[in-house]
Amino acid sequence: MPVTIRSRLLLLVLAVLLPGMLGVGWLIGSTYEAERDAHQRNLRDTARAMSMLVDGELSRRATIAHVLSQSPDLDGTVPPDLARRLAFEQQARRTMQGLDGWVELRAPGRVLLSTRQPPGAYGAPAELPGPAALSPTAAMQSLQPPAGMAGQGDELYAAWVEPVRRDGQLVYNIVVTVRPSELQRIVQNQANPGWIGTVVDGTGRVVARQPGGGAYAGRVVGADVRGHMAASREGGFRSVSLDGVPTVGYFSTSPQGWTYVSAMPREVFTGRLPAAVARLVGGALALLALAVAGAIWVSRRIEGPIRTLKAAAQDLQAGRPVPVQPTGITECDEVADALATAGRAMAGSRSELERSVAQAVERTRLVEQRGAQSQRVEALGRLTGGVAHEFNNLLGIISNSMHLVQRHPAAAELQAPLAATQRAVDKGSQLTQHLLRFSGRRAATRLQTLALARYLPEVQELLRSVLGRHIEIQVKVAADAGPVRVDSSELDLALVNLALNALDAMPSGGELRLRAARASAEDLDGVHELPPGDYVLLTVSDDGAGMDADMAEHAFEPFFTTKPVGQGSGLGLSQVYGFATQAGGTARLASTPGLGTTVSLLLPVARTDGARPQAAFAPALTLSVAGATVLLVEDEESLGDVTAALLMAHGARVMRAGHADAALRLLDAGAGVDIVLSDIVMPGELDGVGLARRLREQRPELPVVLITGYSNTRMAEGEFTVLRKPCAPAVLLTALQGALAAARPSAAQKQG
Repeated sequence: MPVTIRSRLLLLVLAVLLPGMLGVGWLIGSTYEAERDAHQRNLRDTARAMSMLVDGELSRRATIAHVLSQSPDLDGTVPPDLARRLAFEQQARRTMQGLDGWVELRAPGRVLLSTRQPPGAYGAPAELPGPAALSPTAAMQSLQPPAGMAGQGDELYAAWVEPVRRDGQLVYNIVVTVRPSELQRIVQNQANPGWIGTVVDGTGRVVARQPGGGAYAGRVVGADVRGHMAASREGGFRSVSLDGVPTVGYFSTSPQGWTYVSAMPREVFTGRLPAAVARLVGGALALLALAVAGAIWVSRRIEGPIRTLKAAAQDLQAGRPVPVQPTGITECDEVADALATAGRAMAGSRSELERSVAQAVERTRLVEQRGAQSQRVEALGRLTGGVAHEFNNLLGIISNSMHLVQRHPAAAELQAPLAATQRAVDKGSQLTQHLLRFSGRRAATRLQTLALARYLPEVQELLRSVLGRHIEIQVKVAADAGPVRVDSSELDLALVNLALNALDAMPSGGELRLRAARASAEDLDGVHELPPGDYVLLTVSDDGAGMDADMAEHAFEPFFTTKPVGQGSGLGLSQVYGFATQAGGTARLASTPGLGTTVSLLLPVARTDGARPQAAFAPALTLSVAGATVLLVEDEESLGDVTAALLMAHGARVMRAGHADAALRLLDAGAGVDIVLSDIVMPGELDGVGLARRLREQRPELPVVLITGYSNTRMAEGEFTVLRKPCAPAVLLTALQGALAAARPSAAQKQG
């Protein structure tokens, strides 16, 4: 079926632009999917973390109740006399300092003592409603109104009940309460804005909730959520909240049997189209519209001259004079001139007309051939250049989009298609480089080599914005301080955390001092966990209130804080310590009450030769692990099961050990092992590196391969083969094969 020039041009435009439009559609879908995955992970992590906090609060009550149950003031006659009761009351009040709940001492059917009343106000023992029997087992009770405490209001509370036995007989119950308001503060401090955070007791009743607070205490969560909680200790769900909002959530049940539910509105979970993607879609649609409009305009400019030639041919056929009208296209103008010449020649004689017509026809044929060839060459040149240009533009879009996707938290799940796409981009660039030059830049890595003499004065302005003008900042960098190779954003965060701590320690103003110099032997004295080498000592000092030795000893521990409840997370100094250790160094803290605090960061001096540790095994070997006996040392049981199944699938025999001591006992018992595959971070006195060094001393012929999910393995990378978690099966097998291949020739030489 004939196709017009306009249709052909439109098809050409669509053929060039449609792949890009399809790519935009794929990008939109991927963006939505990635946002949903991120929300799901955030819900899960929040529920787990908050469940641990709730469990900690309940465990504190259980510990208090257990300690009080051992009190010698409860020995002797039942009930205790006034002196023992007063002594027990004082002990109970001391243990509950800082907590909102109270302690009750119950006998069968009676409340003998309650710290909720004024000290020493006993009077007649209050009667308990309901069954009079004591609870024989320790347990966490669900929400209930205060029992036997007339005049104290009807506020709901939960309680840990601890039995007290003397001479094998159950004589009392100690009840340590927890109010919903205490857990409500935790939920309010930790909940994400716009989310719903709920603490649920073992019967499905709401204890604390954000938003809503105490208005929801005592209400029962939906039946569908209770069904999920009864079937599993944690998991995701879709439901409708107590205030009628469709939500997507995740719950996690603590060992004490209480559950934290984290949820967000479904419309937030589904996600919205990012502004950048919306602009990209709008730009693509605008580009498509412009391209179609341009194709229509060009087709009309081509159709006009062709129709003019058609009219001239019709005039010539009818014997009418052929007008000469410029068309703007050289080839068409030449044809029109030829037709006009032919028309004038026809006015002479028939023979002349026939001859002229024949000549005109011949000339027309040649002109059409030349014009057609010229048009084809020109069109081909435009098409080739245009396609090459547009194709390289598309390659650039794909390459940049890949770079953005690779920085996304979900990029680890897309490595295979991303690698295939990268190879296609590289091939396409090679095919079109003779037409148009195209180059791209790799995304910069996060590690940077920083010269502290330049960096610290620059970061001084950042710290000044944190501290304000009432705290003076001094920076001094010694000439011998070498460069360090660290993640600059993490170093920024570490210094900001230290500055915030200094700000809290100096509310009335003071001085913050930053010093950097080459670490001396005295600075490194007593630091045994660092490998030999040169280090930079970076110190941050203030002249604030300081802290005592006990507090300083725990300062780097996560969640440890000297601030009141709700005013500090306790994660600032732990981030500083984590940054220093991941950079290959360490952190120390020295503080004197009334004089101030100094935090010292020991960071390794960056190597200037650019050398990097090399893997201790060849990248490709034909040796197989089939028939070899592998001692797998892994404390994570599930990971150990999967790794063992992988090795056995390739013909290896696998022996298991949960920690270094168990592995050494197996080897000392005479177990025949060809190679050891060990995790680095494990419970016990020896970690994976210590186990490898012990085996190198005792069994130098036994190869060891280490695997870890932590990045700070510089102490082991120079000595042993170290793999990263998650490790591809091919990389793991290649490492084991390389270690076996390196060990077998050595064993053969010793036997010879």
